[in-house]
Amino acid sequence: MTVHSAADRGGGDKRARILDAAERIFARSGFFAAKVADVAKEAGVADGTIYLYFKSKDDLLISLFERRMLELTEVLQGAIAGKPPREQLRAFIRTYLQKCHDEADATEVLTIELRQSSKCMKEYENPAFADFLRMLGGIIAAAQADGEITSSIPAHVAARMIFGVL
Repeated sequence: MTVHSAADRGGGDKRARILDAAERIFARSGFFAAKVADVAKEAGVADGTIYLYFKSKDDLLISLFERRMLELTEVLQGAIAGKPPREQLRAFIRTYLQKCHDEADATEVLTIELRQSSKCMKEYENPAFADFLRMLGGIIAAAQADGEITSSIPAHVAARMIFGVL
């Protein structure tokens, strides 16, 4: 869904600036109230430049989500590495909550604005989010297999529950 051609021609820094600006604007104004022109102004680019990198405002939100999920998954993998399953679960939750605390704009956009965008939630399947849930489900399944936590709730269901609570 994301347009990468301009970024592939060496505009990656500008694309990142646009995503950073969008995150700030969406957090401050809300996704639906935000204007692409506001994002462009915040990023220091012309309005039309946004459309060289993104098809629409929805595409911008999805791209922001993709980027943040990839970053989060990488941080979480580092946090759980080499730990037994129960400690992995604790490290996963602790690290996730710390990232939410440290990156308030991203948290606002991804936990409030994205969820309110039914179009984004219904029409888009994010592989990075699926990886996030698989990682959490794998941790839970391993802890269940070790008898460290109950197996009365299937691991994939527990993963979605924990994500929802967090």
